[in-house]
Amino acid sequence: MANLTRTLEPELNKASKSFRVILVNGQRQVGKSTLLQNLAKGTKRTYVTLDDTRLRKLAQEDPHLFLQQMPPPIIIDEVQYAPELFPCIKIYADEHKAEKGAFWLTGSQKYRLMENVRESLAGRIAIFDLMGLSYREKNKMPFSGKPFIPSMDKQKGIKKLTVQNVYKRIWEGSLPEPVVNKKIDRNRYYASYMKSYIERDVRDFYNVEKPIQFFDFVSVVAAQTGQLLNYSSMARDIGVDVKTVQTWMGILERSGLVYLLHPYSPNITNRIIKTPKMYFLDTGLCAYLTKWLTPESLMHGAMAGVILETYVVGEILKSYLHNGEDPLIYMYRDANQNEIDIVLEQNGTLYPLEIKKTASPNLNDCKSFKELEKLKKKVGLGAVICLQDERIALSKNVVSIPVWEV
Repeated sequence: MANLTRTLEPELNKASKSFRVILVNGQRQVGKSTLLQNLAKGTKRTYVTLDDTRLRKLAQEDPHLFLQQMPPPIIIDEVQYAPELFPCIKIYADEHKAEKGAFWLTGSQKYRLMENVRESLAGRIAIFDLMGLSYREKNKMPFSGKPFIPSMDKQKGIKKLTVQNVYKRIWEGSLPEPVVNKKIDRNRYYASYMKSYIERDVRDFYNVEKPIQFFDFVSVVAAQTGQLLNYSSMARDIGVDVKTVQTWMGILERSGLVYLLHPYSPNITNRIIKTPKMYFLDTGLCAYLTKWLTPESLMHGAMAGVILETYVVGEILKSYLHNGEDPLIYMYRDANQNEIDIVLEQNGTLYPLEIKKTASPNLNDCKSFKELEKLKKKVGLGAVICLQDERIALSKNVVSIPVWEV
């Protein structure tokens, strides 16, 4: 597979000079190990993967011997399989405080990993999240170097897309292998991906005893991307109880397949208890699971609007995470059913965004933006992200932004 430059590379290099351990989290096959191996070229850093059951067993049963046989500097791929390594890594890191970047780790089970990191490596580790390829990464375009915030300034060096090409990019998804390898059998790739994911991460890692029903569940989740999370509806669709669906949704979130976008509220507790929106992060896998066989059918089908919204949410998340920053990103929904697709918060200022499948945006598309004034917070420039060709001011407070400039 051809190598693509990832936006996160400078942040990883910088962190490796300051921290003894770095960890890159992310969904399977988003390019975590490729990224670290590319950064390690020309060095003596060893690479091992705990997908290798022999190495996994050694790491689990005798982590000290594992590190003696494979000493730093080292890349350990899929480290979530051997949490027994973390105390040994801590001991090594404390004994070699001057040795920065000794351990480069990857994992595909975010929250499970965090439990071990908090206990063992606090203050010694820099943690990053990697998603699939962004539009800029796919097309080898210059990186902005900063997360997305609405602006009146037109972007330079960004290739414009037709509506057809927008949906082609959405349909192909962001996992590097099917993006880069144009000869790959797409359906076979995603079928293999799901089989591997269910067998390695779901059945073995979480002891899920109903793999066929779990696959049906993932398909139902894909079909409900961009909607308010409804456990009861999903439970009815696949014939399991609500508690099981809640458990399974937690697995998808920990695996990086879905993102839960919580409602904005000045009260942090209220953000947690209110119903979030759910987004299936890789739109290519989403299209495969919901059986949209071509970009054209996806563009004209019933999911055209929500898949566009899903894509934009993913691109915004990448603009933050791939620059090493945590996004303060929310939705807005009040008791009077006023809704805003996205609210970004930066330095105490709220930036409202609407995502529309239109090439002719107008101020009616963003009429709910004024509701944020009730929150007694500073409200910055709002935006309608759409299929219009150019970035155009709709008013002094709102700009329309083409999808490909996010």
